[in-house]
Amino acid sequence: MISGKLQQSIQNVLPVMFERSGMQQPQSIHAAIEHPANPDNGDYSTNIAMTLAKTLRKAPLAIAEELAELLRSDNTVMQLFAKVEAAAPGFINFHLDWQKWSATEPHAMPSASYPNGAKVIIEHTSINPNKSAHIGHLRNSCIGDTIARMLRITGHRVEVHNYIDDLGNQLADTVVGMLHTKTERDYARFGDFCWETYAKINKAYKENPGLQEERTAVLHELENGCSNTAWLGHLVAERIVREHLEEMKQFGIGYDVLVWESSIVREGFWSRAFELLSGTAVFRQETEGKLAGCWVLKQNDAADDGSQQDDYHAEKVLVRSNGVLTYTAKDIAYHLWKFGVLGKEFRYRKFADGIWSTHTDGVAKRIGRADTVINVIDHRQEYPQAMVKQALQALGFDKQAERLKHVSYGVVSLSRQTAEGLGLDTSDGKSSYPMSGRQGIGIKVSEMLMHMERSVETKRSRKAGLSIRAIAAASIRYYLLRYHLQTEVVFDLEQATELSGNTGVYLLYSYARSCSVLDKAAFASGTSDRDIRLDDLEVQEKRLLRQLAYWPETIQTAVRELSPNTICTYVYELSTLFNHFYAACPILKEDDRTKAKRLWMTDRFRLTLRDALHMLGLPAPNKM
Repeated sequence: MISGKLQQSIQNVLPVMFERSGMQQPQSIHAAIEHPANPDNGDYSTNIAMTLAKTLRKAPLAIAEELAELLRSDNTVMQLFAKVEAAAPGFINFHLDWQKWSATEPHAMPSASYPNGAKVIIEHTSINPNKSAHIGHLRNSCIGDTIARMLRITGHRVEVHNYIDDLGNQLADTVVGMLHTKTERDYARFGDFCWETYAKINKAYKENPGLQEERTAVLHELENGCSNTAWLGHLVAERIVREHLEEMKQFGIGYDVLVWESSIVREGFWSRAFELLSGTAVFRQETEGKLAGCWVLKQNDAADDGSQQDDYHAEKVLVRSNGVLTYTAKDIAYHLWKFGVLGKEFRYRKFADGIWSTHTDGVAKRIGRADTVINVIDHRQEYPQAMVKQALQALGFDKQAERLKHVSYGVVSLSRQTAEGLGLDTSDGKSSYPMSGRQGIGIKVSEMLMHMERSVETKRSRKAGLSIRAIAAASIRYYLLRYHLQTEVVFDLEQATELSGNTGVYLLYSYARSCSVLDKAAFASGTSDRDIRLDDLEVQEKRLLRQLAYWPETIQTAVRELSPNTICTYVYELSTLFNHFYAACPILKEDDRTKAKRLWMTDRFRLTLRDALHMLGLPAPNKM
C-alpha cells in the first residue's frame, strides 16, 4: 500500500531529524496519511510536522521542509513520487509519478490482517425460522456476506455460519398459532402463511393472555424434541430455512454451515458450558428476589449497581427459574465451540449444495475451531454479545474474548410514505416506523424483489444482457450496503427502486460501458504497462488515476474496520470519475498514443470495478 510505504519511510527518517535536533525521539509517533481534496496539494499528504511542533519546539513549516528534504533522499519514496514538497502551515504533499505507479502499484492488494493459516468464522443472517424474511434480515445477510467476500479476497480463511434458533419463542409462537388460529386464504409461500399466523397468535395473546402458557409448554416440548409438537416445530423450521436459503441465493448469499440451536442443547453443549461456568465466581443460582431460582451471569460492580435497565438485567439470566434456557446461555456454549475450547464437537449432514448442517446422525467434519469470530448482529444485541465475551473472560479465554468481534448495524425501519402504503396509522407524524413481525408489519424480501423487478422492467430501454431479476437483486443489495453500518436505514419503497444516482444499476452500467469501449477497440486486457505513456495528463485523467491508486488502501481500510460501505463509497466515486473521464476525454477517435493511454485507463477502471463488484456481491455484466 502506498500509504503504508509512506508511513514507513517517515519512520525511517525521523531518527535523523531528531538526532540533528539533539533530542530523543518519542517511542510512538504516528504519521497520518491523507488524500488531499484538491489535487494541486498532491495525491497524498501528512500533517506530522504539526504534531511534532511542540516536541521539537520549531515552526511546523520548518519541520515539514526538513522532513521533505530527508524524504526526497529516500529510495522508496522517489520510486513512486515525482515531487515531495512542504506547504503552509506544515503539510508535506506527495505527487505521484504516474509512470512509475503504473509499473508497480495497480495490481497491489493488501495482505491478510490475521496470521497465515488463521481461520475466521463469520456468523450472519440467523433469522428466526418462523416466517418469511423481511428487508431488515436482508441487510444483515448482505453485510455479512460482503465481509466474508472482503476477507476471502484478501487472503483470509473464512467459514460462514447461519445460526438457526429452532428452540426460541418465535418458533414456539408460530406453532401455537398453527394450533389455535384459523387460516381461510391461500398463500404462495409457506413462509407467508407463517408470517400471518405469527401476527394472528400475537394478537390472540392480547385478547387471551392465558394462551401464553401454551408458548411455555411448546418451548419445553421443542427442547425435549420427541413429541408431536416438537416434530411440528422441526418441520416448520426446516421448511422456513429452505425458503430463506433460496431467497438469499438470489442475492448471491451463501453459507458453509447451519448450526441448529437444538443441536447445542441435545448434544450436551450447554451441559458442558454449564459445568465450566460453575467453576467460576460469576455464575450462580439466585436464591431470593425476583430472580430466585434463576442461574445468572453476575456483572462487575459497575454493571450490578441497579442502574441497568430491566431488559439488560434479564439478559444476564442464562437459565430461567422454570428451567428454560435463554438465548444467551446457548450462545455462550456455541461460542466456546466456535473457538474450539468447549471439548465437544458436532456431527454434520449435507443440507443443500455446499451447505453442511449439524445433525446427531451425521459425520465428523473439521468445522469450527476459529482464531477469530465475527458476529453480524444489529446494535440491539450489543449487551448479549458483551455477555458472551464476559463468559469467555471468566473462563480464562482472554485471547478468544479479544478476537470476538461484533459487527453492529442500525436496524431498518419504514418511511412514513411506505408505512402508509402498508396500512399503518401514521397520524402521529413520525418520520419512520419500525417493522414488527408480531404485528405483521414489514416489507418481505420476496415482495421487495418483485417491486424492484417491475421498476427495472418499466425503466429499462434494452432487454438484452443481464436478467431483470439479477439487476433487481443487485439494486436491492447495493441499496442496503451503501449506508454506514450504524445508520438506521429508513426504507422508502420509491427511493429504493430508483435506478439513477448512487445505485447498483449505475455501477453496473458504468462497468458495461467500459466493456463496450474496450470491445469496440478490440483492446487486449493486460497490455504491457511499459507501452503506455502517462504524461501530459488532463484533469479528468488525473482524477481517475488518483482514485484507482487509492483502491488497495480502500480495501485495507474496509477490511480493518469491517465496513462494506467503505467499498460502496469508493466505487460510486470511481464510477462517477470514469463517466466524467468518458464524457470529457475522447477515446477511440484520438491519435494512437492518446488512444492507447485512455484504453489502458479504461481497462484499469474495468478491472478495479470488477473486483469491487465481486466484493459487494454484485454482477459484472459486459452488457446491460
